[in-house]
Amino acid sequence: MSTVPTATSYPPAPPTIEALGVPAGLVEDIILQRLVLDGRSSVGDMAKAVGISVGIADKIIDGLRQRMMLEIQGMNGRDYVIAPTDKGKAEAASRAQATAYASYCPVSLGEYKRTVEGQTGRSAINEAALEEAFDDLIIEPGFFDELGPALVSKGAVFLYGPPGTGKTSLAERMIKMYKDPVLVPRAVEYDRAIITVYDPSIHEALEEQPEGLDPRWILCTRPFVLVGGELTGQHLDLDRDMSTGVYRAPLQMKANNGIFVIDDFGRQKMTPEALLNRWIVPLSRSVDFLTLAHGAAFQIPFDAKVVFSTNMRPDQLGDDAFARRIPNKVFVGQIEPVTFDRVLAAVCKAMGISCNQESADYLKTYILENSEGGLRPYYPADFGKTLTSICDYEGRAKVLDKDAINRVAQIYFTRTDSDAHWDTKANVAA
Repeated sequence: MSTVPTATSYPPAPPTIEALGVPAGLVEDIILQRLVLDGRSSVGDMAKAVGISVGIADKIIDGLRQRMMLEIQGMNGRDYVIAPTDKGKAEAASRAQATAYASYCPVSLGEYKRTVEGQTGRSAINEAALEEAFDDLIIEPGFFDELGPALVSKGAVFLYGPPGTGKTSLAERMIKMYKDPVLVPRAVEYDRAIITVYDPSIHEALEEQPEGLDPRWILCTRPFVLVGGELTGQHLDLDRDMSTGVYRAPLQMKANNGIFVIDDFGRQKMTPEALLNRWIVPLSRSVDFLTLAHGAAFQIPFDAKVVFSTNMRPDQLGDDAFARRIPNKVFVGQIEPVTFDRVLAAVCKAMGISCNQESADYLKTYILENSEGGLRPYYPADFGKTLTSICDYEGRAKVLDKDAINRVAQIYFTRTDSDAHWDTKANVAA
């Protein structure tokens, strides 16, 4: 768990409407929509629900009361209890045609930009940081000498190599290099449009939030976004909810101040060229451009470390111009025999499997003779899991010897009977 720095490091709740940095009319819209949604509320509860001070809420509510949009129905202790009038409900319904947002007040686009830029790469990336981040993996000697400079560089990182060599596992652990938390806005406002940014499926909020922090922000660990073949161009642009008029931030905006991994690069519906053309400016200038439904375009920071991971050959993905756009290329290949032994020993220890060097050598020989990919780090775990299933089924001790390796291999590797009839017409959905 990241340590929460001193409260003075973070923005306090704004004391006035002007200090909120967003139009007062927008705040009024949000309160009116929320009040209609709740039916009744106290001034204090309303302020808490939309993330503003009681003083600001009281001023907005008083203006709505004077225009007979709401009425006071009594007291809850020292606090007024309010409810919408018929006029207020009608007004809320009319305003909902533009946006029906009824949650935390957004922060301004300008404030969002300043915050993201102030949180750029504050953690040092060096060999010690990499060793700690990847401490649960067994890494080939010298690999960090290639990966480290690529991660320090401002450009994207291209991890490539055959399937099963650990590229995804490496990418998933990169976020562990960063120890400092970052502020993530619940929502951002531009031109009276509201864009939700905080996403609980991506952003991990710290259990202890700084006292006095502006409730429109959440202190989180640095975000990590991992997408694969499901990525489309729509994920990289604003997504407007037609029922509420509220926009959802694109993935790269949610990944700001963190890491954005595109796994299985080259297998998305959009071509590698189309993806890189979409990001040619963001990757080189650290800014992106988004467009609202009514045509207004605006600039946001692009401050995510982008990692492309693929098991396709680079020459299958694009030409020389493609290669130049991703200058940091790190090959992840098969592992050496001594590293394989270390992985196997660690797996056997974790799974309670007995194994000696003779068995390890036999397993390496069997794999090299019966597979085309050489020694890869997933074999020990796969063999260990299958052996465990066999031993549990047969009620015997877990020993990885020659006979056990042959038994597991019969299940693990596919076989072809040349005398059998095979239906060679695959039924693959388009």
